[in-house]
Amino acid sequence: MQQKKGIAILGSTGSIGTQALEVIESYPDVFDLQVITAYKNADLLIEQALKHNPNTVVIGDENQYQKVKDVLSEHDIHVYCGEDALCQVVDSNDIDTVLTAMVGYAGLKPTLAAIRAKKNIALANKETLVVAGELVTKEAQKNGVNIYPVDSEHSAIFQCLVGEFHNKIEKIYLTASGGPFRGYTSEQLLKVTKAQALKHPNWEMGAKITIDSASMMNKGLEVIEAKWLFNLKPEQIDVIVHPQSIVHSLVQFEDGSMKAQMGLPDMKLPIQYAFTYPDRLKTDFPRFNFMDYPQLTFEQPDMKTFNNLQLAFDALHAGGTKACSLNAANEVAVAAFLNDEIAFADISRINGETMHAMDSILNPELEDYIAADAKAREFARELCK
Repeated sequence: MQQKKGIAILGSTGSIGTQALEVIESYPDVFDLQVITAYKNADLLIEQALKHNPNTVVIGDENQYQKVKDVLSEHDIHVYCGEDALCQVVDSNDIDTVLTAMVGYAGLKPTLAAIRAKKNIALANKETLVVAGELVTKEAQKNGVNIYPVDSEHSAIFQCLVGEFHNKIEKIYLTASGGPFRGYTSEQLLKVTKAQALKHPNWEMGAKITIDSASMMNKGLEVIEAKWLFNLKPEQIDVIVHPQSIVHSLVQFEDGSMKAQMGLPDMKLPIQYAFTYPDRLKTDFPRFNFMDYPQLTFEQPDMKTFNNLQLAFDALHAGGTKACSLNAANEVAVAAFLNDEIAFADISRINGETMHAMDSILNPELEDYIAADAKAREFARELCK
């Protein structure tokens, strides 16, 4: 019998983490859950631990450590807390793959720790590559670690490249649904509400990524992520709006041939593929029916109205720590919007002003990224006041 694959989920209480647990639960003979972590959702973390019985649990918020420990210690589950613990638990010999599903910049250090522990990465935390793609990809190569994308678009590109790794990519097309405000003018965006922005037409996701999708920043971050995942130049990456979210992305090769990966929008499929590559496991997911989607449509994104996408390309061309600064500003601005401190249209303005005000450090080390992130956050917070 084949040995089970040990899985650690960093960020088990979020949208990706909870769906990953469903995948693991569906294949008890294939996966062995070793670690689950959360930053502050202690109640759900406890509930997950009692149901799925991992070896180890980490709660990021030290104030909730005792609460988690009191419940789980009698169930022979190890409980730790804090950022250092997040970075240490991935070192276990029983872990084969680490799913990094934490939200935002917080995923960088634990992902680097997992890479240095020589664990393969199932990457759902795109900000890790946005913030420090140069450093992360170097570390992965140095440690012989594979990074398997979990984002639906990057998983699609990866799936299209299976059997094609010796062929050069001419171009990739990342598809975007366009979000809830597709076709809106700049004037209309001034009036949108938080409730509207949190209602995505096709995908069920967490609050941060849903707002990013509405502002097109999510697609901008994916453009930067794609550059590092697939070793591309900015001009090899294009974005196309595809409202039905059936074609998840496309690859164009040097002979002009194109491959697309298609399917109903369901994040469990890319999660599962990242866990099982190069194998595919039989699923009972709903199947696509062409007659349900007689027309698949495509259109150009409006990068003038949705300026975040343009900012991402600008950051990519600038290189160095520019993308790190852009991501930091966006995390601050989205948090302010969700707290009703700024309007939706302010997000891209704050992102642009912050990014352009920050110097870019070329060939950065980890300390440079940390400093650039802190400086951009401070600048963006002032703009939110």
